[in-house]
Order: sequence, then structure tokens, then C-alpha cells
Amino acid sequence: MSASTDAVRGGTVHVADDSRRVSVLLGMLFGLAGMGSSSVAVALPILGPDLGVGPGIAAWAISLYVLMLAVTTAVYGRISDLVGVRAPLLVGLVLMSLGALVAALAPSFGVLLGARVLQGAGAAAVPTLGVAILSARYTGSVRALAFGRLAGVAAAVSCLGPLAGGVVEGLLGWRAVMALPLLGILVVPFLWRALTAGGTGARLDIVGAVLVAVTAAGMVLLVQSPSAGTTVATVGAVLIVLGVPAVTVSVRRRPHGFLPVEVVRNSVVVRSAIAAAAVPASWFALLIALPAVLLADGWEAWQVGLAMVPSGVVGLLVPRVAGPLLDRIGAARSLATAGVVSTVALLVAALGAHRVSAVVLVAAIVLVTFAFGVGQPALSAAVGDAVEPEVRGVALGIGTLLFLVGGSVGSAVVAGLGGPLGMDGAVACLAVLPVLGLLVLAPTLRRSPRG
Repeated sequence: MSASTDAVRGGTVHVADDSRRVSVLLGMLFGLAGMGSSSVAVALPILGPDLGVGPGIAAWAISLYVLMLAVTTAVYGRISDLVGVRAPLLVGLVLMSLGALVAALAPSFGVLLGARVLQGAGAAAVPTLGVAILSARYTGSVRALAFGRLAGVAAAVSCLGPLAGGVVEGLLGWRAVMALPLLGILVVPFLWRALTAGGTGARLDIVGAVLVAVTAAGMVLLVQSPSAGTTVATVGAVLIVLGVPAVTVSVRRRPHGFLPVEVVRNSVVVRSAIAAAAVPASWFALLIALPAVLLADGWEAWQVGLAMVPSGVVGLLVPRVAGPLLDRIGAARSLATAGVVSTVALLVAALGAHRVSAVVLVAAIVLVTFAFGVGQPALSAAVGDAVEPEVRGVALGIGTLLFLVGGSVGSAVVAGLGGPLGMDGAVACLAVLPVLGLLVLAPTLRRSPRG
């Protein structure tokens, strides 16, 4: 009897250790994908003049990366349903690394933009497939802890992006900053056993994939248009007007195609994703607002990076809270908790921006990092549990797509309204978004049992 008990305990310990290793490695990859924006932001003032473009044009090095990151997440998710996670994740990491290398060596801004598109298209594999790996590999409290650890490590690495970018740029120049995502390829050998092949073996609905990607691109462009101009707004609106009915027809004709009807009609998936989008909106907004306020107040880039360190530490610690919280109160209530904390963080940030108080701003980004560390794993759990395994990848991809579109909303609001309303006014306006998310989530909250 004692031998049997020891065997069970040994197996449990092995699973826990395996989940810790895999989730940390995936979190590092997720964080490097986020660092593709946060570290490059520090290098924009240097690379723009070096390649002969102004600040507004240089910002497209981030905008196009975020666009591709959002647009292709659902594609990777659906492909993983069909062939497993190994091949699409490897392809994504190769594209991300190749894009980073070409960006670091780019002789012109046009080549740099092309490289960033490639890099974003590759990096999109990480958020969706990382969650899919954990969903398929673990269950119960072990999975909840793994989700929390992935989100926490990702948040910590992303938050340290400005510091890493500032230090690397100061020592080696902006081209070395562009090359930072190359580090992701080094993680693959340590993850190899966790990457499964297989899948349903069905063929990819290419037409459906293209239609969803085009519509998603329209959403992101329209969201970014306040800071990008009327041309971008027009293109985004046209893509949405054409894409939405085309996707609707595609789903009706092929209910088991790229976008399965069972995912589209699943209210838990849709409501959870919409509500969760308010969390990255708050997070990305403060990742822009804090440096903007402090740099305008005379801070150096490396000092701003140091101000982000507390949020990075919180990102590493939050899994100790997020996993047990998710296991105890369930995904819907964890999402609601993240929404409430996001609202508080934005209001605190508005106060800090109004007073130009670094202490208050740092407190705000610590709060929003906590919200991200709770909200992202809650979304993964909610979506993963609401659908069948054969469509889990695309469901997670759609959820991640809306999650990233939320991030675009946050950055666009701050960039677009920061001028006319001031950074404090823009951040305060954004505080409405998590409240709306809670209203969308309300029916799910009423029906959901505790964890």
C-alpha cells in the first residue's frame, strides 16, 4: 500500500515538475514575442533617422508586427487541430527568427518592414500553441498553475523589454535590439518532447483561413486608425465590410471548416474572449503611457526600463496566486477579477499621469501586470473547457485573436487620444472598457460554478 502511494506521489511530482518546466519555457517564448514590441519601442527614435524616416513612419515597425501577430493566431490554432502543435510551432519560430535576423541586417526601412511582417507572422504561433500544449498535456490544478506560470513569465519578460532594449541599444545599437527574438530558437530543444504531432488529419480550409485573416486585419487596422490616419481607417473599414459577410457565408457553407460553427456559436468562448480583451487593452496602454509620461518629464530610456522592473517581478510571482485562484473560483470569476483590477489600474494610472508621479504610475503598471497574469490563463481555461478537443486549437486561436485586438485598442486609444486629452484623460477613458467587459461576461458568471 505504501509502495503504491509512493508511486502515485512520485507520478504527481513528476507531472508538476514537467508542467513547471514546460510552462516556463513557453512563457519565455510568449514574452519574447511581446518583447518584439516593447523592446523595439525604445529603438524607434534611433532607427528612424538611421534609415531616413520620421517618427510617424518608424512606428509602423511596431504596428505591422502587432497586425501580423493578431491576424495569424487563429490560423496557427486551426492548423494545430489538424496536424498537432509540433510543425506549426517550429514553422512559427523559424519565421520569427528569420524575420528578426533580416530586420537586424535591413539595409532600408522597406526591408525592415517586410522583416517585421515575417517576424510577427511567426511570433503569432507562440500565444495560441503555447496554451494549446498546456491544455492538452495537463488537467486540473496542475493545468491552472501552468496557465498562470506561462502568463506570469510572459508578462515579466515583456515588461523587461524596454530595459533590455535600452541596454542593448546603448551597448550594441538598434540592430541588436531587432535581433533579440532570435533567442527563442534556443528554447526549442528543451521543449521538443512536449510538442506533439498528430491532429485530426483533415485538410485546411484555405479560403476560410484567408477570409478570417483579412477580416481580422481590418479589425486591427480600424482600431489603430486614430493614430495611423484616414487611409488606414478606410482600408480597415473596407476589409471589415467585405470580410464579415464573406466569413458568415463561409461558416454556413462549411460548418466544420476553418471556423467551426460550434466555436462561433459557443457563448462561453465569445463572451470570455470579449471580456478578456479589456485586460491586454489596459496592459498595452500602460506599457505606452508610463514611458511616454516619464520620458516627457526628462527621464532617460534606461531609467524608464528600471521603472518597469517591479512589474516584471510581479509577473514572476503572480502565478502563485493566479493558478490557485483559477482552480478555486473558476475561469469566469477569475476573468471578472482581472477586469476589476484592470479598471483600478487604469484609474490609478490616470492619477499618476495627471500628477506626473512615477511612484503612482509604477503602482498602476504593477496592478495591470497582476491583472494580465490572472486574466490570460483564465481565458485559456474558459475557452479550452468550453469546446471539444478537436476544435480546441482554433477556439484558442480566436480567443487569442480577440485578446490581441484588445491590446491594439489600448495602444490606439492612448496614442490617438493622448494628444488632445492628455495621457491622463486618454487612460481614464480606457477605464470604461473593463467595465463593459464585465457586463458582457455577466451571463456566463451567473451560470458558471466555482472552480
